Amino acid sequence: MDNKKILKLTEFINSSKKTVFFGGAGVSTESGVKDYRSEDGLYNTVREYGVSPETILSHSFFVSKPDIFYDFYYKYFLELDVEPNTAHIVLAEMEQKGKLSSVITQNIDGLHQKAGSKNVIELHGTTAVHYCMNCGRPFPLDELKVLKGKVPKCEKCGELVRPDVVLYEEPLKENVVEKAIDEISAADLLIIGGTSLAVYPAAMYIRYFNGSHIVLINKGKTDFDSKADLVFRENIGQVLGAVRDKI
Repeated sequence: MDNKKILKLTEFINSSKKTVFFGGAGVSTESGVKDYRSEDGLYNTVREYGVSPETILSHSFFVSKPDIFYDFYYKYFLELDVEPNTAHIVLAEMEQKGKLSSVITQNIDGLHQKAGSKNVIELHGTTAVHYCMNCGRPFPLDELKVLKGKVPKCEKCGELVRPDVVLYEEPLKENVVEKAIDEISAADLLIIGGTSLAVYPAAMYIRYFNGSHIVLINKGKTDFDSKADLVFRENIGQVLGAVRDKI
């Protein structure tokens, strides 16, 4: 890892008045969360279910085939007992030290909160919350895990229970989008990590950034690389771990 780049990142963080982190799947894969959009994940899904993961995670598929949806959802989102990794932990520590204003995440696993982050904006919702589509009654996560992929039904009215996540074909929640844009617009340092910036509309929100510096940490290239002041190709946990004691 380039020590000069690490020192520059440290300088950016220490001099910033408002730093915002924008993250994607690559933040959580280091914890063992399955990336269903990767080549292996996509191959396994099509082989097992006959359709792409994006199709399974669409609103229309969920409503028409909830049995297949929940079988997939359980395997990829609920079955693994995962813990926060170095990236999650360092971001939480940065917030505690007053070095980070907020985390804006495309992930739905709740690992940022589990690591101790308080101001987390979840663009795509969370797997921690489930509710009846008919009456809105909450359905406990522990009970859902006991079902192991079987379709949950509301105890009150018997109707279908859904996760509080944004499915394909559904818009992001307006209040969540507004909060994310406000945070990005007011930041003077934007750290982007673990995302190819290929998932829209979430990826377009970084264009609201008007601050001084952008740092991009991602294993693969993105269309936003040329706009970044620093680009790291290492694991995000390695990069944030390297600045941990310097901020």
